[in-house]
Amino acid sequence: MRTPIIEALSSPASRDEITVCGWVRTRRDAKAFSFLELNDGSCLRGIQVVVDAGTPGSEALLEMTTGASVEVKGRLVASQGKGQAWEVQAAQVVLLGGADESYPLQKKGHTLEFLREIAHLRPRSNLFGAVFRVRSRMAYAVHTFFQERGFLNVHTPMITASDCEGAGEMFRVTTLAPGAGKLEEDFFGKPTFLTVSGQLEAETLACALGKVYTFGPTFRAENSNTSRHAAEFWMIEPEQAFCDLAGNMDLAEAQLQHQVRDALAHCAEDLAFFSNYVDKGLLERLKFVAERPFQRVSYTEAVQLLEASGQAFAYPVAYGLNLQSEHERWLTEQHFQCPVIVYNYPKEIKPFYMRQNDDGLTVAAMDVLVPGIGEIIGGSQREERPERLAAAMAHHGLSEADYWWYADLRKYGTVPHAGYGMGFERLLMFITGVGNIRDVIPFARTPGHAAF
Repeated sequence: MRTPIIEALSSPASRDEITVCGWVRTRRDAKAFSFLELNDGSCLRGIQVVVDAGTPGSEALLEMTTGASVEVKGRLVASQGKGQAWEVQAAQVVLLGGADESYPLQKKGHTLEFLREIAHLRPRSNLFGAVFRVRSRMAYAVHTFFQERGFLNVHTPMITASDCEGAGEMFRVTTLAPGAGKLEEDFFGKPTFLTVSGQLEAETLACALGKVYTFGPTFRAENSNTSRHAAEFWMIEPEQAFCDLAGNMDLAEAQLQHQVRDALAHCAEDLAFFSNYVDKGLLERLKFVAERPFQRVSYTEAVQLLEASGQAFAYPVAYGLNLQSEHERWLTEQHFQCPVIVYNYPKEIKPFYMRQNDDGLTVAAMDVLVPGIGEIIGGSQREERPERLAAAMAHHGLSEADYWWYADLRKYGTVPHAGYGMGFERLLMFITGVGNIRDVIPFARTPGHAAF
């Protein structure tokens, strides 16, 4: 049975006779033996294999170049070399798959731009192996956080006829040829789209099951090429019945701190790598977030702080305008120097489903902002009053007939409820310090790019 390298290195006493498999990072030859460095993706570190001349399979050593895959059977022994405590003394080595000189991941530095061009191979690099191990752990931590708090995991549709955000930036789903056929002849008989959010459907489930969350892919046809935007991305969207804005903010803060603490506890080796080679201040920032309460400030107060800052922002600051990334980062990195929750936004810049406050000007919305990223969570208390919801839909030019099922929730046992969306890739950017969303998702889909 194959032993993952991470297990071989972490519990060597019980691994005297082992079989390890992996891809060759380097090979060094001496007169009577060769050294192979193998990595199988289970951890950042590789394991050194010593292959003596005459070892069964050693006649294929010249083909065991960088990128080739091999299987090694042997003994785990104390290493005489520097930088590792254990190595494998090979009793047999088998070449599984060769790699010729065209293999692009040779042992040298590669730019992120180049690695995006070989997205099918970049997970073998140190950086992307670490990124995707952390991604896996953070997905696990999402489920443990909500499951331990009694939330039910629900699956909302990826094909929808509803525009949750009202922005119109949606991908159309159709079986009709361009310019051909009638709408009623289309597969669903009506305009349908890839979802930008599972929130509306999650609300229906929360209003029956109490506490639910979704975690899946969402899609936005926004022609943006910034480092924070992708056309396909993953969203975590909890919804709670009998919950107000304050409870929503509490949950968002608790989840983000849970994710950070879990990463610090279970991804130490990979985080140390990011801290050394990607973001020198990463560990200090993560520990700061894990240990301290978040600052909470109203939108009005945030705008006043920005206007009084004396900063020359590229985008204007004024009441009634959306906060831009540079404004969010100033609040978190320079003024408060910690994560910030901004709440009670003007109703004119928020979607129809957000609960209107008694002042008639703002809605019970909140955004969680973090250093280095800006907004990482956006949510609100939902409008549970039927007459207020109808008025908001009319104000936003939405047809009640298209959202009859959503309005029904307000007719039959309406309750206060709240929820939010956390961009999973933005969370990963924050946890790893990696600065571009294209580098925390295996195969990025952005305007003009859908390779692999």
